[in-house]
Amino acid sequence: MLASALRQGSVTRIRAHRPWPMPRRPWVMAQTWRFLLFAHWPVEAAKLREVMPQALPPQTFEGSAWLGVTPFAVQDLRLRMTLPVPRLSSFPEINVRTYVTVAGKPGIYFFSLDAANALAVGAARLLYRLPYFPARMDLDRAGQCIRYRSERVVGAAPTTADFHASYRASGPAFRAGEGTLEHWLTERYCLYTLDGAGRVQRTQIHHPPWPLQPAEAQLDRNTMGRELGVELDGQPLLHYAERQDVVFWAREPAR
Repeated sequence: MLASALRQGSVTRIRAHRPWPMPRRPWVMAQTWRFLLFAHWPVEAAKLREVMPQALPPQTFEGSAWLGVTPFAVQDLRLRMTLPVPRLSSFPEINVRTYVTVAGKPGIYFFSLDAANALAVGAARLLYRLPYFPARMDLDRAGQCIRYRSERVVGAAPTTADFHASYRASGPAFRAGEGTLEHWLTERYCLYTLDGAGRVQRTQIHHPPWPLQPAEAQLDRNTMGRELGVELDGQPLLHYAERQDVVFWAREPAR
């Protein structure tokens, strides 16, 4: 755990790739993300605009908005100056996201985040105002294949959301080049939410450039977009990342 915490803290020394400087104040939380799949579908921007706050319209790439489903495992979640707590700091998570830009800073807007940790769900809803929900989840690795299963707890949200899939990397790691779709989808260093008065809030994050790999996946069940009125059928754009270490700052008004 100490080695993981040291690795997490060291990511702030890798910063030349950032689109704007890191905050000068100390970060407050660190996580390690493992076995992450980026599954992205092109979606009409008008469709997403119907289910997003007016202050956070969807951003487009060459005329199309994108909706992402990202299953992964959180490991070694901790607060600054602490070590991860055994059995509480590691759990599966899956989120549904799209992309926005506020005041020149491109970031992520989450429609939902499901996690198999009730404490993390409650804390994230309170501190970051993110739409977290509890879910029953399993993540198993057999060789290079990740088997992932998530089912949102009935009654925890207005709708259910399920994701059953197997996925794996299918090629060597690469760093997405600036101006490419892969870079646009993944190299984002903040999250956007609204406070209780409807004002836009920004949570800044930092990590090294994504070590993306091409991926293949078998999606057996995917209703993660159904609450948005979007059926995520068809072949998605797939990328895999074995590991990413991330630090978070406290949320603040977006300026």
